[in-house]
Amino acid sequence: MKTRRHSLILGLLASLAAAPALHAENEYENPPISYSLSDPHDAAQALEKAQTEGKVKIDRSDDWAVLHGLLKQFHIPESSQVMVFSKTSKQNDRNSPSTPRDVYIGDNAYVGYCLGGVMEVSVIDPRLGPIFYLADPHVKKTEPIRFTRDQSCLSCHGGPFSPDVPGLLVRSVCPSQDGHPIGSQGSKVVDTTTPFEERWGGWYVTGKHGSVIHKGNVTAEEVGEKVTLDPKPGQNVTDLSPFFDSAPYPRKTSDIVALMVLEHQTSTQNILTKANQTAMRAMHMQKSLQKELGEPVLDEPVNTARRMIDHSARDVVDALLFKDEAALPEGGIEGVGGFQEAFEKTGQRTVDGRSLKDLQLLTRLFKHRCSYMIYSVTFANLIPQLKQTVLSDLWIALQGLEPDHRYSYLSTSERRNIAKILVETLPGAPTAWHKAVAAR
Repeated sequence: MKTRRHSLILGLLASLAAAPALHAENEYENPPISYSLSDPHDAAQALEKAQTEGKVKIDRSDDWAVLHGLLKQFHIPESSQVMVFSKTSKQNDRNSPSTPRDVYIGDNAYVGYCLGGVMEVSVIDPRLGPIFYLADPHVKKTEPIRFTRDQSCLSCHGGPFSPDVPGLLVRSVCPSQDGHPIGSQGSKVVDTTTPFEERWGGWYVTGKHGSVIHKGNVTAEEVGEKVTLDPKPGQNVTDLSPFFDSAPYPRKTSDIVALMVLEHQTSTQNILTKANQTAMRAMHMQKSLQKELGEPVLDEPVNTARRMIDHSARDVVDALLFKDEAALPEGGIEGVGGFQEAFEKTGQRTVDGRSLKDLQLLTRLFKHRCSYMIYSVTFANLIPQLKQTVLSDLWIALQGLEPDHRYSYLSTSERRNIAKILVETLPGAPTAWHKAVAAR
């Protein structure tokens, strides 16, 4: 019995310590997460139910009407449209430089559409993270638009390009003239830290950005070992008509600001998802071990679980505070199509009008470097052990008390402004935060 118990302890401890390094296809499918076996509770499920009950009707006159209806129900502004032409999606047979895929961005939902195809929908489940669906707009008008969970998306969104969890991806590739990525040139998953010059390969980009050259709006040709870019100008573009026939598309933009917001939002969402799932596994394994040993089963993380949660919390705070954010080109960026106004309009605001959604666009993306993703569904539903740690670490950082000066790029005034915004707008902001801000 003693030998068996000793082996069990070692096995559980080894599993706990190794959990972050295990492959996503093994880890997120196991308890306590069981991603594919768990029933999601998200906006797509709610919308399908509302249609079935006759509470919501979506115009079915054509694909664009269906798309408009979905965007409205998911609270996604049409001005968030960006266009990707590389063959890196579910519907590669429909997606090309001449027929780009539209992608639309909401705070907790994303919709993609290829001409004549099905709608690709991803919505955020409070516990599981992104759930991937296909929605066919061509079913009978007497039937609701149904959301079919598509697990094949996990081959990319839960595999080599995602951080060991079901994730949302923005990739920059070197596209051939038909849109296929040129494998010899590699690819990059873009996040907040990616240099401007390495973004948007395989995407159309509209907007102004000065003299710095990005990778958008161009294709390439590979002959032998030589890769040659299309000589067509691809920078500071405001009109996409030279690149493809845009007549079938109601909107003619792929806004540079929306692209940068998308990259920040998806990468931060992935960090939140990974941190929460890591913390859930840590507590699950800790409690399993304590139960097997006949010890008190604690809700407070200890030992290895404590270290895992601390590490995950640091990753979250880094993302929220834009650590290592890539600089914008000299002179900043300027979008087209009204996305900035639509995006800022939905921000939670203080009494004096400040919001974490205020865009700066001159030297950095946002005026206040604390991400609006702190209001996200995922952040709101972080397990208590992780959320408490994140809030504690975040407050220490906003007081300028982090021992390693990790966030020294934030000025004292910016930290104070962020703290004030959070106290006034973040649901459940700790009482100590309110007292500290009020005492200033």
